[in-house]
Amino acid sequence: MNRRQTGAEWESLAAEYLERRGVRIVEQNYRCRQGEIDLIGWHQGYLVFIEVKYRKGTGKGYALEAVDPKKQRKICRTADVYRYRHRLGDAFGVRYDVVAVQGGEIQWIRNAFPHIAAWA
Repeated sequence: MNRRQTGAEWESLAAEYLERRGVRIVEQNYRCRQGEIDLIGWHQGYLVFIEVKYRKGTGKGYALEAVDPKKQRKICRTADVYRYRHRLGDAFGVRYDVVAVQGGEIQWIRNAFPHIAAWA
């Protein structure tokens, strides 16, 4: 299985994991010119943008470390586009979560990072 297939498999498993915990997934692999967001859903009144990171082991670092400030900025820019295109504006609270999968163990980090403005 190649990296893309492995990533897609873990994203699907992460979506199932989140749905069992009350997240209503509305979009998977949202893409635009600014970037990609793995999962988008609603949870407890928040529009949640979710990054899924998988690491088989620790040889290439920890899954959480892969969501660095540069990646966070890209996710926020993409989320802004999504909100604009869906005419959501600031009407709803927004949250950025990370689902880190390390060696098969799933960890859901809610509110993993704050919104980073596009001009920052």
